[in-house]
Amino acid sequence: MADTKNTDTNAPQGLTQDEQLLETPRQQDEFTHTDTWRVFRILGVFVEGFDYLASVTRGVAIFGSARTPPADPYFAAAQETAGLLVKAGFAVITGGGPGIMEAANRGAFEAGGLSIGCNIELP
Repeated sequence: MADTKNTDTNAPQGLTQDEQLLETPRQQDEFTHTDTWRVFRILGVFVEGFDYLASVTRGVAIFGSARTPPADPYFAAAQETAGLLVKAGFAVITGGGPGIMEAANRGAFEAGGLSIGCNIELP
């Protein structure tokens, strides 16, 4: 068995290295900021997303430039395409941003269909 007697001359006498480690002040949730816990948080977001989308049986993802203005012909084309997809029984799934994705969401909404925006939070 390893000797756990404290050899640190600055530490209180009589404490083992283990006891000293356990008495070190730290935040309660400090361990949740490690890479391992970050993976668990990301996994949780995926699970929530999959649960939400589980009932969507037919969907088409539409992505495009976020910088396409409403006056652009591609904006109108995306809006029309999304409307046609909804009328054919598809849900429209986008990145939830402006530009082409906004056009697709508008087209789906105006056609009375399901429009799903999956956006992200950037650091």
